[in-house]
Amino acid sequence: MPTLLVVDDELSMREFLKILLEKDGYQVVTAADGKAALEIVNHTPVDLIISDIRMPGMNGLELLARVKELDSEVGVIMITAFASPEDAVSAMKNGAFDYITKPFNVDEIKGVIRAALLKRGRSSSSDQSDAFPEIIGQSQEMVKIFELIKKIAPTPANVLIYGESGTGKELVAKAIHNHSRVADKPFVPITCSAIPESLLESELFGHMKGSFTGAIADKAGLFQQADQGTAFLDEIGELTPIIQTKLLRVLQEREFMPVGSTTTRKVNVRIITATNRVLEEEIISGSFREDLYYRLAVVPIRVPPLRERIGDVPLLVDYFLKKYSTLLGKEVQTISSYGLEVLMKYDFPGNVRELENIIERGVALESSNIILPENLVLSTHRRQQQQPAPEQSPLFVAAEDEEELFERGLEEVLQQLEKQLILHALDRADHSKMRAAELLKISFRSLRYKTKKYAID
Repeated sequence: MPTLLVVDDELSMREFLKILLEKDGYQVVTAADGKAALEIVNHTPVDLIISDIRMPGMNGLELLARVKELDSEVGVIMITAFASPEDAVSAMKNGAFDYITKPFNVDEIKGVIRAALLKRGRSSSSDQSDAFPEIIGQSQEMVKIFELIKKIAPTPANVLIYGESGTGKELVAKAIHNHSRVADKPFVPITCSAIPESLLESELFGHMKGSFTGAIADKAGLFQQADQGTAFLDEIGELTPIIQTKLLRVLQEREFMPVGSTTTRKVNVRIITATNRVLEEEIISGSFREDLYYRLAVVPIRVPPLRERIGDVPLLVDYFLKKYSTLLGKEVQTISSYGLEVLMKYDFPGNVRELENIIERGVALESSNIILPENLVLSTHRRQQQQPAPEQSPLFVAAEDEEELFERGLEEVLQQLEKQLILHALDRADHSKMRAAELLKISFRSLRYKTKKYAID
């Protein structure tokens, strides 16, 4: 069980993080300042430190430097309500794992903690992803899937995996196979929509020489190749009625007939299928057989979209950073806290596949060892949705005519314009004061003062 050290001069923050993290299975010790934290580190093995920056006496950046002298491997996450680019750069240069601004998102800090512990080779007692290296994720949604895989993998039950495109349905199918009693046998995948309808029957069931033009030799199909193992059919909702009928025979009788053959062949194969469609609706419309559905969905598994397990984003980012830094021959080691904040607030219409693409592009574009927000290219459609229409721009003061403006006076008009521009910047920045201050080209402290002045919550 990993031990976390929380360092903050505010008692309420120490107690909040202690309760929050102990619920996730961590051992948590606390300290009110840097000096007390060093005493703990000197006498207690600590896996990760979560420290405020601004504290009386020894501040967080000084603590970071002292801790790294004692143990260069221990992870340190810096948190602060008074964020500045200088502090962020200093923290990352001196070995901090990440830098988070208050108020922070609970899922965000949990994800960063998991990523930091994973990098150190530690995880909480409740984490189950170690048993499933094929799948990156430690959120509660994924833990439930891991528990279900453990239960069903040793059985021969057929499984239907459903979820949006890019969520990792094939990875779940591979995990089921790898933890089954036939893990040493073939796992044969096929994407039904990727094969022309005229060839799909041959790909699934095989064909005999001369059965059609181009059939110059006998060919084994998916089920023959996967005999004694697992056949994975992705995008099962694309099957034609004829193929559905033949697949039902495989499920019921454990036999199939190759194209052009007059005899059936026996097969012993576990069938795992996946779809991004709602098959219940396909049944109602008559495009999918109800009896086939119940044969396939003995155990249904829903893989959640990434927006429903946003706490896994830091883990996935860390994994893809390592992967593409190696593949592209770059030295990109981490992502800036602002960059991670951008990703934590994005809804990922393309799911994990889109995140992988974003990080690959970011690594390719980055010239330093840290991915900055400007090198995170998100969906154009998503960005257009976030931008207000030109006619909704708040940069103009509502007024009947010039006389009204002069009656109100320069100071009142400028204050209204300033308030509108701050609201506009906060909207553009998804309510992140740090990024809104950057857009306005003012300090974070100035923005805090102005939001209080104008009663902007």
